[in-house]
Amino acid sequence: MADAGSWVESANDSSTGFPIQNLPYALFRTPDLKTPSLGVGIGELILDLRLCVGAGLLSSLPQETQEACRSDQMNALMALGQQHWSGLRARLTELLGAELDDWRTNRRLVGPLLTPISSAQLLVPAAIGDYTDFYASLDHALNVGRLFRPEQPLFANYKYVPIAYHGRSSSIVVSGTPIPRPSGQRMPPSATAPVFGPTEVLDYELEIGLFVGPGNRQGKPIPIAQAEQHIFGLCLVNDWSARDIQRWEYMPLGPFLSKSFATSISPWVVPMQALEPFRAPFSRPIEDPEPLPYLRLADTSCAALNVTLVAEFTSEAMRAQGSCPIVLTKSNLRHLYWTLPQLIAHHTSNGCNLLPGDLLATGTVSGPTPESRGCLLESTHGGRDALQLPTGEQRTYLDLGDEVVIRGWCEREGFPRISFGECRGRVL
Repeated sequence: MADAGSWVESANDSSTGFPIQNLPYALFRTPDLKTPSLGVGIGELILDLRLCVGAGLLSSLPQETQEACRSDQMNALMALGQQHWSGLRARLTELLGAELDDWRTNRRLVGPLLTPISSAQLLVPAAIGDYTDFYASLDHALNVGRLFRPEQPLFANYKYVPIAYHGRSSSIVVSGTPIPRPSGQRMPPSATAPVFGPTEVLDYELEIGLFVGPGNRQGKPIPIAQAEQHIFGLCLVNDWSARDIQRWEYMPLGPFLSKSFATSISPWVVPMQALEPFRAPFSRPIEDPEPLPYLRLADTSCAALNVTLVAEFTSEAMRAQGSCPIVLTKSNLRHLYWTLPQLIAHHTSNGCNLLPGDLLATGTVSGPTPESRGCLLESTHGGRDALQLPTGEQRTYLDLGDEVVIRGWCEREGFPRISFGECRGRVL
């Protein structure tokens, strides 16, 4: 499968990111479509699954799978579980692959059902009922803690319990949606009373999100050994943050209005099967406490994922001058202190019911080096060290017209590159 090709020529380009080994899902609309349709990315094209069902190309699959592919949301497919996901993926690989003798027949039947991605409007992939943002990067927690609590940068609970807050699903937007600068209460330095107005300390956060598959009934926790069966796929996340509003409001209950104004996600959902070749060992410092039994992984040899994550930046002046983007962050998902299955197991440990299409984000994915700090709060040391831009401008936090683009991909010798697409947002 590592060297399999497709009759879709653009899928065989080494730079595509959407080879036949990826097949990421998206929800899209074209001028000809009255309602959104579920699609699969292949090279520079997107395959309409509703049209595939109508043409009888998925008739070998269970009726539930076919009905889910006809839906105008991804939730129905997410709810079906791994057996249905694997069956659909195998059939799509047959239809789009160049390995079978009848690939020319498949090209004749499937070709008319493909649309250029460039002419499609990509949407939020699912009806997201609930959104939870974790704090799963130890490096991020330490970097932030040293800014505000140098004597105790890490709270005593961090290495025992995955920390999270419940986010706001209604303000999740797809990549490319403009980001309004939020207003709120903030306490200026040396002031004796708060003021209300636009944030002066707007930040990005480099994250990965997982979409929940079947989920669990209320009162029935998901065991750690079964947690990965409930991960439909991964996307990119930028959890925009107003740090001055956050600093004033977070005590004693944590983030609220500083986070709920906008969260950007990528439109593409990369299935877990596409990420299998990029698993990596997971480890913690030997002196750290072992997780409690309900969070203990049976096998840590392949519990992490080697996903490169990059955040790029341009200002309005940079774009006007044609300057190339600068890289704010280059990190990797394997740096997380808590794995994705552990996040699910902990989230449901009290009986909380996760539903198909719920979104769980990792929190800022920072690493151990300065270039892997996943937000401006970390990289500018709380605004003390300004970034120098090619135009002569400086930035400690984001300004009007600034744009952040998060990208993610997997690479390994002997395997094609797997891309997550991009998560783009420009500050209004």
